[in-house]
Amino acid sequence: MSVNPVSAQDAIARMRLPIGSPGAYSAIIDARTEDEYALDHLPGAQNWPSLNNEERIVIGTLYKQVGPFEAKKKGAAMVAANISKHLEKHVFDLPKEWQPLVYCWRGGKRSGSLALILGQIGFRVSIIEGGYKAFRSAMVAAIPPLAERLSWRVICGPTGSGKTRLLHCLREQGAQVLDLEGLANHRSSVLGIIPGEPQPSQKHFDTLLWDALRNMDPSLPVYVESESRKVGNLAVPESLILAMRASPCYQLELSDEERVKLLLEDYDFFVKDPEMFSKRLDALVAIRGKQVVADWQTQIAAGQIEDVVRDLLKLHYDPTYFASMKRNFLQIEQAQLVRADSRSNESLSAVAKFILQA
Repeated sequence: MSVNPVSAQDAIARMRLPIGSPGAYSAIIDARTEDEYALDHLPGAQNWPSLNNEERIVIGTLYKQVGPFEAKKKGAAMVAANISKHLEKHVFDLPKEWQPLVYCWRGGKRSGSLALILGQIGFRVSIIEGGYKAFRSAMVAAIPPLAERLSWRVICGPTGSGKTRLLHCLREQGAQVLDLEGLANHRSSVLGIIPGEPQPSQKHFDTLLWDALRNMDPSLPVYVESESRKVGNLAVPESLILAMRASPCYQLELSDEERVKLLLEDYDFFVKDPEMFSKRLDALVAIRGKQVVADWQTQIAAGQIEDVVRDLLKLHYDPTYFASMKRNFLQIEQAQLVRADSRSNESLSAVAKFILQA
């Protein structure tokens, strides 16, 4: 039998190698329930539940209402049956050299049972001491030094100026990019929710961010958008916010008419569903007043969506943006101006090329 307990720090160190590459783990296996896995999991982990969602509730109820001994007997039978299914589904074609990393919530019975069986088969199995809980603690502690070691370049610009599109162009040209809105499934404004694309949990957002940061090359700059402390419902770690706000900035400029057209393209779901757009504006009542919002909603009902977008930029987004930038970004006054001729990919690619050659 070969089961090797490893610390979360040691597991993280080995995870720097791509899964399946020489010296790396062959697989990372999460033995928790489907819901626990969905809330957050290690990057690249597969879900092999020792107990599924319903079974965990059954065992928990039995533990409280009858007693630990009866719950453990019932739980052991369920775990054994589930491990058997995982072996039949995943393991029979694997070579003896396969070396998985296994974890559960605290590194206890659920991952231990699976690791024991895999080890008895003859695989070299590693199990995280302290489980996911220990991993998360080590991962959260690692984010500040990861953020602070990197050289940040902040893409600033008012709403609709094409900051996210510019980030994508920079990435296409080989630059290191941290797309916080992409990780958060949100466009970082009161209207930024993306229909049909729920945001990840805060825990999973943290893991996605950590995974991105740990793979950045500190010898090269990292380009990032001038986000606020929250992207939708998700909080950006304080250490990253402070590092970004102290860093050099680019100020992206685009004409007002091009900005309106860009927003109509990027938020086309509001154009297609005016009623949803109108309801989302209710969130601005506390800031802009009931009458202003009601007027916008009347215009939307009349099909004047472009006029509403233009008004939103002038009356809401631009004043908020410029006040926030002046208050929070230390080098905004020295920002290098970069202007896009249009919202097109060609124009923003030219801006990206200029930035990278400067």
